[in-house]
Amino acid sequence: MALVKVRNLEIGVGFPKICVPIVDKKEEDIIESARNIVKARADLVEWRVDWFEDIFDLKKIEEILEKLCQILGECPLLFTCRTAFDGGEIILTPQQYEKINLVAIESSYVDMIDIEIFNYPQVAMGLRDKAHSHNLIVVGSTHDFHSTPSKIEMVGRIVFMQKMGVDIPKLAVMPQNELDVLNLLEATEEIVREYGSTPVVTMSMGPQGVISRIAGKIFGSSITFGTVGKASAPGQLDVEELRTVMKILR
Repeated sequence: MALVKVRNLEIGVGFPKICVPIVDKKEEDIIESARNIVKARADLVEWRVDWFEDIFDLKKIEEILEKLCQILGECPLLFTCRTAFDGGEIILTPQQYEKINLVAIESSYVDMIDIEIFNYPQVAMGLRDKAHSHNLIVVGSTHDFHSTPSKIEMVGRIVFMQKMGVDIPKLAVMPQNELDVLNLLEATEEIVREYGSTPVVTMSMGPQGVISRIAGKIFGSSITFGTVGKASAPGQLDVEELRTVMKILR
């Protein structure tokens, strides 16, 4: 599997890196969450800006990004604007989605940016190019909060994102039964074995899919998402619980 290095963090080797999302509405809570996440020793931090109550105040977004950068130090920051199409908190036009992400890309305060590849394809490709021109790592993402596609489709989505030039493809799906979880794990293993040009991130959400969040080392997923406080998706474990289980597996 290929290696992606961001600051001092190597993604794609060793055990999955633990990312903790910030999912607060108010600025003071966002800043407090960042401090708590640093204390919890997360490997990287995700700001889910779609939760922010003033998401259309672009100047305020940049100001918060600067504060987060100062608090996090060498801990990488992933910027994510998750739309309702992919399970996020807000409905945006393509133009709004582009403007919000461009603020982060051009701010110099983020290390990685999540781009939803399948919702606004032309906007996504433009953001990919802009992010790369600013030396940012692009996480290409696709989510299904209602079902788990076939293994062929899941592999196809990841390979498509690799061909589109993202640095780390991410796929999250919702299982309806145990077989769905197994299909996600099998798809992950096949992607890593047959199409290992990039690190990949996969997860099966909800209580049934918890195994996919702790078994990345076995099947090949490079990042897992944990919580310090509020969860950003169903099935996320507390960082300390996640770290303990991963140590046992090690």
